[in-house]
Amino acid sequence: MKEQVVAVIIVGAGTSGLAAAACLTQKSVPFILLEREDCFASLWQKYTYDRLHLHLAKKVCELPHLPFPHNYPRYVPKKLFIEYLDTYVKHFNITPLYHRSVELAEFHEVDQNWKVKAKNRRSGEVEEYCGRFLVVASGETAEPRVPQVEGLESFKGKVMHSTGYKNGKEFKDEHVLVVGSGNSGMEIALDLSNFGAKPSIIVRSPVHILSRDMMYYSGMLVKFLSFRTVEKVLVTVSRIVYGDLSKYGLPCPSEGPFTMKTKYGKFPIIDLGTVKKVKNGEIQVLSAEIEKIRGNEVLFRDGKCYTFDSIIFCTGFNRSTQKWLKGVEDLLNENGLVKASNFPNYWKGKNNLYCVGLAQRGFYGANIDAQNVANDIASLLN
Repeated sequence: MKEQVVAVIIVGAGTSGLAAAACLTQKSVPFILLEREDCFASLWQKYTYDRLHLHLAKKVCELPHLPFPHNYPRYVPKKLFIEYLDTYVKHFNITPLYHRSVELAEFHEVDQNWKVKAKNRRSGEVEEYCGRFLVVASGETAEPRVPQVEGLESFKGKVMHSTGYKNGKEFKDEHVLVVGSGNSGMEIALDLSNFGAKPSIIVRSPVHILSRDMMYYSGMLVKFLSFRTVEKVLVTVSRIVYGDLSKYGLPCPSEGPFTMKTKYGKFPIIDLGTVKKVKNGEIQVLSAEIEKIRGNEVLFRDGKCYTFDSIIFCTGFNRSTQKWLKGVEDLLNENGLVKASNFPNYWKGKNNLYCVGLAQRGFYGANIDAQNVANDIASLLN
């Protein structure tokens, strides 16, 4: 196949890639958008659970140049968010090339261009693309991560990653172990309980528990007060609202929620009803690491043993960027995320390489990234 030449190559048609595409369209900059799945925003369309809503208010989650409709609720549900994305794609006439799995992207010094090889997953053919600019928007959630657990293969029940979970209907009356205590794990445990399952969730480190309203109003307070002051207010209010959760296996960290987000990329837990069910015993909290699995028995390092019917791993994702993107040590770390040392211009590397949505700053951060990238590319082209 003949090499296709274009000004900009974007990798990934998730929300970050769509944002980058829209911003380039606004600047009349031609691009090619490569996506390995068969649809845009595949994480939202194919790999999220039914009850999912945006955890933050819609104002900070909208994509560039197109606000959410006024009649959308403050916390947008999955179905409406996908409808918004569909409108977004049509509004900006974004046409991703689907089924393209990028296998190699490297900069060629001779002609000062990026060369990208992508396998067409339908035809099996390897296609080649050439562009002056490369925008990496492959996301923070590329490859589902399931830890290696001794004896997992002997487990007799259902085992899945959170990307395979839709709702708790099929788990009614089952004892289900949820591994991972981030927002997905906490909400899936809640959903399981609502469907009549008996969930247990492993919480191995202290977590901040906040409500949606706490997060919403903290966003308003930071306009007038320092982050440190707002952190102290949040922790105090959380303690008043929820009480001492350490006796339920949910101790509060010594560092504030904003500090932990910045230093470790660890989001606070947005409580949607999980804490109430933990307090009344409908959700069991386990604090020890899994040692091994023997049939349907799960043995923990504290010596305790429980029997489960199913296991759901809410253990996050690995990035795949480092597998195909070569010579970019200045921009991304070994985990495929931007280097903290590059702030505030973390979105731009050498040789016209850019990234969108790899700084663990959510939709709002990706929105700003996309605009910065498009503005920079347009200025260089002009």
